Amino acid sequence: MKIHIPIWLKVLITAVLLVLLVKTFAFTSCSIPFTGMENTLYQGEKVLVNKWSYGLRLPFTTSRLLSERVKRGEVVLFNNPIPVNKETPIFARGLFISRCVGAPGDTLMLNRELLVTDQRVLSPDSKQLYTYPYQAEDTLLFTLQQLGIQKNLLVGYAEGRYMRSFSRYEHYLLKQRLGASFDIRPVHADDTDSHPLVIPSKGKSIQVYPWNVTLLCNTILHHEGRQASVKNDTLLVDGKPITAYTFQQDYYWMAANNPVNLADSRLFGLVPHDHLVGRAAYIWYSYRKERIFQPVQ
Repeated sequence: MKIHIPIWLKVLITAVLLVLLVKTFAFTSCSIPFTGMENTLYQGEKVLVNKWSYGLRLPFTTSRLLSERVKRGEVVLFNNPIPVNKETPIFARGLFISRCVGAPGDTLMLNRELLVTDQRVLSPDSKQLYTYPYQAEDTLLFTLQQLGIQKNLLVGYAEGRYMRSFSRYEHYLLKQRLGASFDIRPVHADDTDSHPLVIPSKGKSIQVYPWNVTLLCNTILHHEGRQASVKNDTLLVDGKPITAYTFQQDYYWMAANNPVNLADSRLFGLVPHDHLVGRAAYIWYSYRKERIFQPVQ
């Protein structure tokens, strides 16, 4: 006996299947729950996300086809890197949306609050000039000897202060040993509380420094599948001290537009490539009518 299926039911079933296929493989939608992305995205708006942007992540896995990196400046939807229940599969975790400000291989200057500063990018070994009171010369030379820092020549004297060149790392070590009361300052105004952070890229080695050791430790522990800990500014991986680590995948630094909103990399650290869902493409709903169907920029 042949079952007759009404045309309208066939159309409905086909439409449902198409929607499921599109949502699974091509696009998805997300609502903006907070004000952290204003004025790019406003609370309550709904955004269409292109799941093909960084390669297709296969359903119920973290595997990707035709994988592509995020470009700096793009607004990205991604799974929560630090869920309450670590056993929750990546694809089933909650979602965040933020702007990528650091792509694999980039160097960012971050201050103590992990905010990106407006400084020019410097490597930890790049030198700059510092001054200190001439009366502190003996103390400084003794400390340099203790730290194993090669004594560099005096390059100047002005208004009762000597001038020498140090790398940012050497300056960090001096301040740690001599304390905040020791008056050593850069010749050119600079935020000495900021330090360079190299964003890990797959297969590249990242040097360990006191200012990135905790961040690297957490990344290795949560996303690289290895045991990691910190002891006296030393990074231990699988119980062994290391001075550099080679990462197994690409990572990104995500930032909210509003620095008061902590739902970005200041909260959850580096975002692994396998957590990416896709790029925010278009606003499809907004209480501001003029914003509907506008691209996310």
